[in-house]
Amino acid sequence: MVSKKPTRLKSLSSGRPPTVKSSRSMSRKASRTLINTHHQLDKQRRQAAAKGDKDGEGRISAQIEKLGGIDHYQKASLQGQSLDRGGDTSKVLLEWLSVAELKALGQPLKMLEVGSLSTRNACSTSGIFDMQHIDLNSQEPGIKQQDFMDRPLPKDESEMFDIISLSLVLNFVPEPEGRGEMLLRTLSFLRKESDTLGGATLELFPSLFVVLPRSCVDNSRYFTDARFDELMKILGYARSKTKMTQKLSYSLWTRAVSTFTRLPNFTKKEVNPGRTRNNFVMTLKGSASRPV
Repeated sequence: MVSKKPTRLKSLSSGRPPTVKSSRSMSRKASRTLINTHHQLDKQRRQAAAKGDKDGEGRISAQIEKLGGIDHYQKASLQGQSLDRGGDTSKVLLEWLSVAELKALGQPLKMLEVGSLSTRNACSTSGIFDMQHIDLNSQEPGIKQQDFMDRPLPKDESEMFDIISLSLVLNFVPEPEGRGEMLLRTLSFLRKESDTLGGATLELFPSLFVVLPRSCVDNSRYFTDARFDELMKILGYARSKTKMTQKLSYSLWTRAVSTFTRLPNFTKKEVNPGRTRNNFVMTLKGSASRPV
């Protein structure tokens, strides 16, 4: 199990606003503009808060309210199944799996979906997963309102999962170290050994499904797809599947057999300079312990 650090990172709720039921009265262009503007202002607000600039933080908060506040943002975010979060990204995961092979097992695999928007997405209705849905602000009875970073650690194997989904979740975590900490914490909730039944599809489990905005891995000063591989290798994950679309980066990571070793630092460093780049990055604070 991963040992908890004494210092507490920011709550995930400070990165991603809660969601509400979709409003379809807004055009796609208007929704996208509102989402982008809100993100820019929210980033500026957090920067002002970090500097202790109360006046600046107040001015930016007033600008956000002038745009319609969090409620207007939420309605834009859930248009479709959220323009901001890529629609039903679980369809890509199913493309990578043999549904027939998994159904033949006669027992569904256990899946934890973090940041769940709906209990009716492709994975939920496929019949191959026993789903648990969690989100910071649940809008459906089947989605438990819970912060993954506060979720109690499993007591035994029965509370662990074959796969965890982090679809457009990491990019909403407000701190680089918090993103690395979330990836590290997934190891505590995944089974440690692959299924003994064999088969090409089953060899992909236990695994982690990650979706990020493509700009996080191909337009950041501090993070690239290659750096993502480096970080995941440190954690004991191996990339099994990958797909890039115009806006999104999809990847499936299989958990490898881990051995006890010191967890090294994974620090921020400029690897892709340029004035038009963004500052997305994931970091990891080293420690003397890690899952075995």
